[in-house]
Amino acid sequence: MGRLSTHVLDTAHGRPGAGMRFTLFRLEGDAREALAEGVTNADGRADAPLLEGAGFRTGRYQLVFQVAAYFRAQGVDLPEPPFLNEVTLSFGLGEDRHYHVPLLVSPFGYTTYRGS
Repeated sequence: MGRLSTHVLDTAHGRPGAGMRFTLFRLEGDAREALAEGVTNADGRADAPLLEGAGFRTGRYQLVFQVAAYFRAQGVDLPEPPFLNEVTLSFGLGEDRHYHVPLLVSPFGYTTYRGS
C-alpha cells in the first residue's frame, strides 16, 4: 500500500529540524486541498505518515514548510523579508508505493529528493 512521509534536516546547525510546521496539500486542477498539517518531532520527522491506506491516492501534491518561523525560533537573525519564508515542494505520486520526501534546509537554501 502507498504511504507518504517526510522529515526535515537543519543543515545550518547540523541537526534534525525539530519544531518546523508543515502542511500537505493535494492539487486537482486549480484547486488546492489541505490534507494534513503538523510540526516535526525531535527527530525532525512527522509523527505519522502524511498519507497511507485508503487516504493514499496518486496525483499532484505540495508540502509547504514554514522555514523562516523555524529559524527565528532557533535564534537565527533573519532579514525582513527573509530570503526563504516558506519552502513549497511540488511533487507527484505516480505509483502505489512508499514515498519519502525530505527537506534539507538552511536560511538561504534547500534541497529535496525522493527517498525510500
